[in-house]
Amino acid sequence: MLLLIDADSVKKELRSIILKRVLKERIATVFVADRDLEDVRSAIKEDTTRRRDPYRNTLKPEELKKIKSSIEMIIVKSGTNSADNYLVDIAKENALAITHDIPLAARLIEKGVSVIDDRGNIYNKGNIRERLSIRDSMEAFREMGIVNDKTKRFTSKTINDFANTFDREISRLMNN
Repeated sequence: MLLLIDADSVKKELRSIILKRVLKERIATVFVADRDLEDVRSAIKEDTTRRRDPYRNTLKPEELKKIKSSIEMIIVKSGTNSADNYLVDIAKENALAITHDIPLAARLIEKGVSVIDDRGNIYNKGNIRERLSIRDSMEAFREMGIVNDKTKRFTSKTINDFANTFDREISRLMNN
């Protein structure tokens, strides 16, 4: 199982939920962002230490260094679609991706990736075109000054919705 995180679009509260499950299940996970994320770095360090501890007295230091976390933090150059392009390049069928970016979700779905957003919505081949159409229409309306669309507040219900969807999707993919 592979978990792909568009870390620029995932709030710290959600990264905490993701990291807790990833550390528990030892899921291969790639966080991609245009900046370093301290919480992810700390989780990588904690996971690496936990994986090496049982072997500290039995392996040589150079062998011990080969044992690493299943979590990666990739920092890409700042710029339009740099993180998106990286995620699409490494995407594999039956992976799970988390992003708020609808065009990125569409690209990942084309590669056979399951996608959820930071609000707990699941995107798939059946609904992504409609979601893209709505996004494009709203963008056009904003550019014309017709609508001033504000993002819905991020609440504890939003966090719970995400956590429930995330758990269901991880379980579903791990059982396949």
